[in-house]
This record gives sequence, C-alpha cells and structure tokens, in this order.
Amino acid sequence: MAGKKKSSTKTKTQDKPVSLPPASDDAANGTAPASSSPAPAPQGNFEGPPTKNPTSSYLTGSDPEISGDGTDVIKSDGYLEPHREYFGQRFAHFKRWVRDIELSEGGIEKFSRGYEDFGLHITPAGVRYREWAPGAREASLVGDFNNWDVAANPMARNDYGVWEVVVPNGADGQVPIPHGSHIKVTFVTSNGQRVYRLPAWSRYVTQDLSKSPIYEAVFYNPPQRYKFKHQCVVPSDDLCIYEAHVGISSPEGRVATFKEFTQNVLPMIKDLGYNAVQLMAVMEHAYYASFGYQVTSFFAPSSRYGEPDDLRELLDTAHGMGIAVFLDVVHSHACNNVDDGLNQFDGTDHCYFHEGERGRHELWNSRLFNYGHHEVTRFLLSNLRYWIEEFGFDGFRFDGVTSMMYKHHGIAYGFSGHYDEYFTGNTDEEAVVYLMLANYMCHKLYPGFVTIAEDVSGMPALCRPVHEGGVGFDYRLTMSVPDMWIKMLKETRDEDWDMTHIAHQLTNRRYQERAITYCESHDQALVGDKTLAFWLMDKQMYTHMSDLTPLTPVVDRGIALHKLIRLVTCGLGGEGYLTFEGNEFGHPEWLDFPREGNGSSFHYARRQFNLVHDEMLRYKYLYRFDRAMVRLERRFHWLSAHDQWVTLKHNDDKVLAFERGGLAWIFNFHPCNSYADYRIGVAWAGKYTVVLCSDDPEFLGHGRVDPAVEHFSTPMEWNGRPNYIQVYLPARTAIVLQHD
Repeated sequence: MAGKKKSSTKTKTQDKPVSLPPASDDAANGTAPASSSPAPAPQGNFEGPPTKNPTSSYLTGSDPEISGDGTDVIKSDGYLEPHREYFGQRFAHFKRWVRDIELSEGGIEKFSRGYEDFGLHITPAGVRYREWAPGAREASLVGDFNNWDVAANPMARNDYGVWEVVVPNGADGQVPIPHGSHIKVTFVTSNGQRVYRLPAWSRYVTQDLSKSPIYEAVFYNPPQRYKFKHQCVVPSDDLCIYEAHVGISSPEGRVATFKEFTQNVLPMIKDLGYNAVQLMAVMEHAYYASFGYQVTSFFAPSSRYGEPDDLRELLDTAHGMGIAVFLDVVHSHACNNVDDGLNQFDGTDHCYFHEGERGRHELWNSRLFNYGHHEVTRFLLSNLRYWIEEFGFDGFRFDGVTSMMYKHHGIAYGFSGHYDEYFTGNTDEEAVVYLMLANYMCHKLYPGFVTIAEDVSGMPALCRPVHEGGVGFDYRLTMSVPDMWIKMLKETRDEDWDMTHIAHQLTNRRYQERAITYCESHDQALVGDKTLAFWLMDKQMYTHMSDLTPLTPVVDRGIALHKLIRLVTCGLGGEGYLTFEGNEFGHPEWLDFPREGNGSSFHYARRQFNLVHDEMLRYKYLYRFDRAMVRLERRFHWLSAHDQWVTLKHNDDKVLAFERGGLAWIFNFHPCNSYADYRIGVAWAGKYTVVLCSDDPEFLGHGRVDPAVEHFSTPMEWNGRPNYIQVYLPARTAIVLQHD
C-alpha cells in the first residue's frame, strides 16, 4: 500500500517443528526449538501497520548496548551503592536470558514472533494449528468444520510439548475452516480426562449470553481486511494522555463500539489537544465488570466492541490525526477461568503459571504467570509484539507492576521508601527480569516506543534504561497525587490547605526518572469513590449546572478548584499528564459496571458526553479550560522542560508560585482573599503577559484579571529570584504568564 512500509525484520514461520538440541536447561521444561526454515506467508490481502523502525536488524549476537554490568544506575543515585551486588546479579540474569534466546531461537526479534508460529494459520496446504501444552497426553482440533469429531484432526506432539496439526484444504483448494466458525482444542489430560479449551493464541472470541456466559473461539478470516492508510506515530516527549474505555464511551446505557469511539470520541480528543489515547480493557475479558483486568484471551481484542479490523481502523484514524495510541497491558496476572481462559490449560495447575500458592493472587482470585519459563516468556513477549505489529500500538501501560515485582504482591505492605524494601528477598527477580526483557525488546525494535509502569512502591531505577541496569520503563504513574487531592477534598477545609504539602507531593519524584501525573484516573471514579467534580459539587451537579440557574457558592467553588487542581497538577506534577475520559469536563457521579450487585445496570457505565455538548450547561466551561491548558502545553512544552523551580509556598496567603517551561505560574487557593500588587520573584527580566487565567469568563470565571495588562519586572531579589513582578491575584485563581 502506498505510504506504508513493512518491517524488513519480519520473519515467516516453519510448517513443522524441528528437534534441535536445547541451548539451555529450559528445554527440559518444555522449551520449543527454534524455527529453521520459513513457511509461506499467510494468504489474504492483510497488511499490518507500519513499524516504527523498518530497518531494525535481528537481535542476534552480542548487543553492545548491554555489554555493561548493570551498575551504571548507581551513578545517578549514590544511595544505591550498598546494592551494587544485587544490580550486578540482576543484570547478569537478564543477559543470560538474552543469550539463551539468541542461541536457541535466533534472537529476541524472532523469539517474540510466536504469534506467527502458534495458533491457527492459513498455509498453502491448509490451516495449520500449533499449541504448547506439555501436560497433555492427546490433543485434537475440533469445531464446526469437522462436526466436533475428536478423531477427525488429531495433533502430533514433539519433544518440547508442542502439538501440531494441518487441516488440509478442500479438493478445490478452499480454506477448510470457514470464516466465523467456532473452534476449540481438546486434550486428554495426564489423568485420562478429556477437556475442551479455547486456543491460547485465539485472535477472536465471542460470547452469546442467550446460550452461555462462556466465550467461544472463532476462526477469523474475513474476505476483506482493513488496510492501513497512515504511518504509526512516534509519541511526543510532552505526553498528554487521554485514558479511555471503549465500552463506556457513549451516553447510552449499553456497550459502545470501536467504530463509535473512532467516529465520536477521537475528534474530541483531537480538539482538546491530547496527543495520546490510552485504551483500557482491549484484551478480551469474560467479566465486563473487571474493567478489563481479568484477561481470558490475550491475543483477542474484545468482541464486545466489534471485530479486530474495527480496532485497526480506530488506531489508523488516530494516527491520521497525529494521536499516538497506547494499550493497557495486563501481564501481571490472568483470569481464573478454565473453560475460556488459560487456567489449567493442559489439565495441569502449572502450564502458564506457577503451581500451588505461588501461582495465585489471593485478593484478585487470579493466576500468576511463571515468568522464569521459556515458553511463558515467549507467549508474553509475543503478545506485546502482536499488538504492535498487527494493530500498530505506539506504547504500553503495564498494569499491576507492583504485584509483579514483589513476592508479597504489595498485599498489606506499606512501602516506606527504604531501599532494603526493594532489593532483598521481597523482590521477584524473575518478574523484574521479564519486565527488563519486555522493555528492552520494545525499545530496541521500535525506537520511540513508550512504556509506562503502574507502580505504587517507588522502585528505584524502574524508569532507568535497561543497559544501565534499570528496569527500562519510560514513565511511572504518580499514583500518590490523585490520592492527595481526594484526601484533601474529603478531610481538609479549603482555608487549611497546605501549600508546602501540595508542592512537595507534586515534585516528589525520582531524579532522572520521568513520571505521568494526573488528578484522577479510572481508579478515582470507580464505585466507592467519586470524580473530583462530584466531590466538589455533589448533589448540586443535578440542580445547578445550567446557565439558567443561579451560580451558587458550591458550584462557583467547585468549578474554580477543579480548574486550579488540574492546572497545578499538569504544570508541576510530572513529565507527562493524563486524564480519564469525561473528567476533563467535570463528569458527575462515579463509574460502576453492570453486575449482580447493581441489577446489571449500565447507568454508571457510560460517559455522558451529551453534557458538554449542551450549550445550556456549565460543563462546557471546564471543557474549554482543559482544552486551553493542553493546547498551552503544546505551545510551551513544559512537560519536557528542565527549568522547574518552586518560587513561593505561602500557607497563610494560600499562594503557590513556580517557574517551568519558560513560564511563571501563580496560584491563589485562598477561598476569599484577593491580593493587589502581589509580589512574586521571577528569574527573567522584562515584560510579562498573561497566557492563561482560570478566572477568564470563557471558563466561567469572574473576569477579575485583565489579560491586556502588561507586567514589568523590577531588578531586585525576591523569593530567591533576581527579579520580581507584581500582579493582581484574585481568590481561587491561577495565572500563567510568559515573558518577552
């Protein structure tokens, strides 16, 4: 296709496995051998999305980028010195993995393309199916195509526990399994029991609740497939992320679709100025109310929202708008389901997971992967490559990283920040090394690709490069910041807000490790909590959000603080910014998915975008402010700036001021005091003009600040800065000024 490039690194898979001598002890545990000869490309007219680096070479041989000993992270944090031996041992473990993969698989590039080898594939000879199930005694592929006859298509097993069968084409060369037909794999377990499972690498699974809540695997081979029109996007260094859940992205009480999101939500994200969208709950999950965090089919986009090609269209459309798309990846655990999940896949307790207690998360009632196993690592790394190569994702948010990295999974454990909590027997080194491999692969093969860690522990070096000995993430989420805002709104009077505490929480992040900050994400909106807007305005959001009603003190306060909280968080809180869909315009209430406890209601499982489109309602003012804030960041790029300096934290006046991105930021959180000629120290001499003011009438402010007024600096030290300006600072108002 014109304007599209295919990766020259793409390899084809072989028709039959070969028996090679194992390169490491992993083979004894069921490691499949490397492919030695390419198979013909799958038939059809599908072209995958363009990769970020089409000239990337195979990762074979020694990589000079990881030739060190993994202790360079100590150079940026001397307090890590007592743990030098730990970092050396961890990095050696990582390099052993890279070496073994190179020797047995031909490199991580080929190793991570398991989705081209396993699962169902159309070949000139027929449909080839391959599955790893070392605990099974017998295996057969069954489905509509063979009337579910277990004897019709038996599978052969190799020495590594990989089963294979080729269903031959018909006499006329027709593909033997019709598009849309149901399929399963059936095993005879070690104890002689026959079980039926969905193929582990299924790419499309569906649910018919009129028959059963259990998902069915579907052979997906439509006659026409979506063809990409746009190049993938290299994410910006100034990330403004719009977190979204496709299913709730409609005002109607139902599950929304990929196509509706493409048509209705992407244009709004573009209008607001966000340069990335982060999609939740894409991997198929049997239980909708799990918010997508109980994954059952890791390679299948959720069929609730449409077909896989609908997701491709969504990403392609976003790329055409210049918007990067991130996937919320759940590799921290898997759903406990047996019939339509990975649990007890081959009849054993330990196929993809640790056996026994170590393989179970007691709070989530889910299974925990065995990250130290060769085939499990192939499955997970290939899962990442699949979403990049087949759909064109530009980044990943890894969920549950804290649970992965520690043997206690963070359960009933409070992290104090002492380094012994991170680098002792508490740490699950196999999981940490898997994360290093995942980050190494993503960044090596796709320069500019973004990975984000959801971690509450504050693990040092989590966001330092792998070659230095770090875990390799680009960003971590500042999960303490939204907790601070909720706690203050719940427990502290406005006149008692502590400017020092706010400034500390917003700037308390590790040196040289970037962070994504936010006021509220999906977590803060879940049932049991409320959105910031609802904490601020509560029941008056039902009665006084119309321009035809009086502007009550409650709504006036709520809208003012909503703007200040978002602006100070975006301005001071991190190197990237995130909002959850709808919260940018003050979405009311909370989020709750249909479940038994609420009568299977969709009432709270929707985003009421109609509120912001109604010109008679006051939600439009918050939308306008969020748009102005994000677009201002696009102009001045403060998220990637390095000139951050907190100038003033005045608790009595409730004034907070700082410099960042060449801008002067001044916040007056006082509920009633306004200040004339308020003196603020600044670094730069010259003229200052207002570029954003929360009190502008366009944002339902009171218009107390004249944007035409020019402020001239005085060359006298103030607040530790060489100059000062004097401004009028109304109550509950923020002003951002640029200097000439």
